[in-house]
Amino acid sequence: MAELVAMIPAGRVLSYGDIAELLDCGGPRQVGKVMSGSDVDLPWWRVVRADGQPPACHGNTALQHYPHEGTPLRQAASGGERITMKDARWQPTEPEWERIDHLRERLTPGVVPPENSRMSDADDSLYS
Repeated sequence: MAELVAMIPAGRVLSYGDIAELLDCGGPRQVGKVMSGSDVDLPWWRVVRADGQPPACHGNTALQHYPHEGTPLRQAASGGERITMKDARWQPTEPEWERIDHLRERLTPGVVPPENSRMSDADDSLYS
């Protein structure tokens, strides 16, 4: 999982659910648990909730990274800032997809991914 998080470029994000979907392992909560227990130096602020909220326990610190990296932000109804997921969600290149497929295979050996194992962006419209 750490390798995938390290691949997310500056100015782009993935949700916890995106990571679970890409690696075909667990769900958003499991990704959050692994991320919170990791002592690897990762760009953790690039992994957010599906609605664009930064990580709950480090939200203020995360918000300092986004303008510097050019991450698209919007004002939330609650008054805080959130990431504009439809613009900020990382879309891997073909070589990056191959690397992600390799990571998934290492995590779940012998499991054949669905024919269309790419991320869906169906939830983007929910948080525009």
